[in-house]
Amino acid sequence: MKQKAYQFAFSVVPVVVIVAFLSTIFLANANPSFAASGKKKSSVVDKISAVDHNEARIKQLHEALKITDAQEELWKNLTQVMRQNAKDMDAINKDMAENTQTMNAVEHIKFHSQITEVHLDQVKKFIPPFETLYASMSDEQKKITDTTFRKERHGKHRRK
Repeated sequence: MKQKAYQFAFSVVPVVVIVAFLSTIFLANANPSFAASGKKKSSVVDKISAVDHNEARIKQLHEALKITDAQEELWKNLTQVMRQNAKDMDAINKDMAENTQTMNAVEHIKFHSQITEVHLDQVKKFIPPFETLYASMSDEQKKITDTTFRKERHGKHRRK
C-alpha cells in the first residue's frame, strides 16, 4: 500500500513541476515574439497571480476530493504548503517581469534554471503532506484523486 502511495506521489512530481513551470512562463509573459511586437499585456494577464489561481485550485480540489471533517487538519497542512508555494511563485514572477527586459539570453536561461530548482523544492515540500492526506483517504477518494491527477497529466495539458 505504501509503495503505491510512493508511486503515485512520484508520478505527480513531474506534473506539478511542469504545470508550475509553464504557469510561471505564462504569468511572466516571457514570450519573445510578444515582447518584440510592442503590444501591451492584456489586463487579464496582469490580474492573474499564482495565489489567485492556487486559491481557486484549493477550492476545486477540496470539493472534488470530497475532503471529510476528519481530514480537514491534514487538508489544512497541505493547503499551507500550497499557499506558501504560490506566494513564492508570485515573488519569482514579479522578479521575472521586472528584470526580463534587461536580461540577456544566458541570464534568462539561468533564471529559468533557478525557477526549476524552486519548483523542485516546492514539490519536495508538497509530497509529505499530500502523502499523509492520501493515506487517510477512503478507496473512493483515492480513486477520485488518482483520476483527477491523471486527467491533469494526460488531459488538456498533454502535448501533441
